[in-house]
Order: sequence, then C-alpha cells, then structure tokens
Amino acid sequence: MVDETVGPLLLLSGTSHPQLAEEVAEKLGMPLGDATVKRFADGEIFVRINQNARGRDVFIIQPTPPPADNLMELLLLIDAAKRASAERVAVVIPYFAYARQDRKDQPRVAIGAKLVANLIEAAGADRVLGMDFHAHQLQGFFDVPVDHLYAAPVLTAYFQKKQLQDLVVVAPDVGAAKMARGYSRRLDATFAIIDKRRPAPNVAEVLSVVGEVEGRPCLIVDDMIDTAGTIETVVWALKDRGAGDIYVTATHAVFSGPAVERLSTAPIREVVVSNTLRLPDEKRFPKLTVLSIAELLARAIRYTHSNESVSQLFG
Repeated sequence: MVDETVGPLLLLSGTSHPQLAEEVAEKLGMPLGDATVKRFADGEIFVRINQNARGRDVFIIQPTPPPADNLMELLLLIDAAKRASAERVAVVIPYFAYARQDRKDQPRVAIGAKLVANLIEAAGADRVLGMDFHAHQLQGFFDVPVDHLYAAPVLTAYFQKKQLQDLVVVAPDVGAAKMARGYSRRLDATFAIIDKRRPAPNVAEVLSVVGEVEGRPCLIVDDMIDTAGTIETVVWALKDRGAGDIYVTATHAVFSGPAVERLSTAPIREVVVSNTLRLPDEKRFPKLTVLSIAELLARAIRYTHSNESVSQLFG
C-alpha cells in the first residue's frame, strides 16, 4: 500500500488512456479517483472532481496525443484540483505531445514543446512525471521538478528472456544513438548506427550502416514509431546487408497513417512497444507485442508520494 506522508493520495485520469490509469491504480492497491470528464453539445470540455481533494496529493495520469482535447482535459483537471485545495498536483504524462517541436530550426516557427510546458505550469502543476521524452531538453522547459522515466527496463527485460545470440542493437539515426547504446549494454549486445538523411518530413533515406550486421539478429530501438517510414527504410537497408531476424522496439506506438501497413509487410520478426498510448484494434497486427508500463508508473508515483528517490527505478 501507499505510504501517505504528504496527504492521502488521489489518483485521477482523463479519457485519453483510462485503461492504463486503472492498471496503475490496481498496482498501487487503491481505487481510481472519481472524476467527471464530458463534452457539452458544442464540444467544450467539462471537468469535475467528485470527491474531496483538499489537502491531498493528487496525481493525474493523462497522455496528450492529438487531438488537442487530451491536453485540454489535462489542463482542466489540474485547474480543478488546485481550486479544490489539493496540497500538491503532479501530472503523469506517459506520452508528451509536441515534444518534436523543441527548437526554432526554421524561420517564424513556434516552439510547441515549450508552449505546452508553460500551459501545464500555468494551470498549476507542481510536478511532472514523463516517459521517454523525444527531446531530453524538455526537462529544462519546466520550472517545476520533472522526473524523466524510461521504458527501457520493461522492454529490455522482454528481450533478455529471448536470449538472442550475437544480437546487434541498431540506432535508426544519430538521435537514437544514446538510447540504443543503453539497450546494448543491458542486453550485452553490439551496437550499430544508421547514417540517414531526411529529404522531407516523415521521409528517411539511408546513406550507410555503421556496424557489422550480416547474419546476426538485429534490434532496432527508438523512442517512438510515428508513420514507420524510418523503420521500414532501416529494415530494408539491414536486410540488403544480410541481417538475420529483425526486431523493432519503441516506447511510444503513435502509428500514424500507413504505419500499421508498413510494419505488417516489412520483413520484421516482431514489433514490441509499451502501452503509453491507447492502441485501438485497427492499430494492432499479428507481429505486435504490447508491454505494460503500469508497474513502473505505479512505483514512480509511490516513491514521489512518499518523497523517496525515483532514480532507484533504474539502479
């Protein structure tokens, strides 16, 4: 059970991924808090917390993928908790939207990630728990404490059980290199990296593969799979160089547009993702395995609530 040292814990959820919130509540050994989130006829969102929140340590679980209603729900839940005199409001964001808009790399563009961070703080959040931010500098966009969690312990444990011999962990681009090196250390595997360029958004072109992959099983590692254009291109590049069975793993299964078709038809043995996002039936396919991060989130919430170090999750 939870050690209630800050004030009784109250766990709330929006409508983005209630299944994950229910699973986290079960891991914590407590019921999910009672909140109403509904739409008026014109589409406006109405939020009400239906139980006492005064003096309580409130945790709100809500991924924020499009549509923007998911982000708006989170902001309204934060505001409702603050106005209900909660002692502390922590937001648990398994998937942080707009994370790829983290810098001004073109003239006259918005930095969407910073704007979202400002909105969350302005609504009244006292703490943020995130999972595998696309850009690690997002932690610096907040002026409240941020705990950056990683799905790697869950995903690598799954592949450790497979005992793949002579495994090569492949980073699909330079941005994923640090993550892939971490996976290679945990899995006692060698490391390869793809040299690619992007001629257009969501379009990738492989220039070379740095590392030995011929005849060896390969695990492609990334933080998210969006349209799967990069993954598809990398898979075929590895196959052209004689790679053995190819596995793909990512924390966030965004699966936009043609992603499901690309992953289903590419020569991939298995695609392994976490449940940071709700996956409807139309986004599931036979080669897909979904692992739960509920235990990881529950432990992070428990440690935060009792003012213990969250870093022990990765020791």
